[in-house]
Amino acid sequence: MDKSVQTEIEAAVFRRLITHLDEHKDVQNIELMILADFCRNCLAKWYSKAAEENGEEVDYDEARRVVYKMPYSEWKEKHQLPATEEQLAAFTARQAAKKA
Repeated sequence: MDKSVQTEIEAAVFRRLITHLDEHKDVQNIELMILADFCRNCLAKWYSKAAEENGEEVDYDEARRVVYKMPYSEWKEKHQLPATEEQLAAFTARQAAKKA
């Protein structure tokens, strides 16, 4: 496969992932962290890092705007719920299991 075609396919997959997450705002970041060990904020960090590695400057807030399709503060106010005790316990267990 041509490298430029591969890059276009990967970019399309990323855009689809962002759209999918946007369509499922009910899925909380902590749930993503528990199940998959990454969340929307992780994607933003990876985006910012990849930009830097390619000689571009995209700060974390700008990257979160790409991932959340709005300012993070707005998304948080509209869609983020407080973590439940069960979620916090599951997250803590997940983090501890990574260290074991």
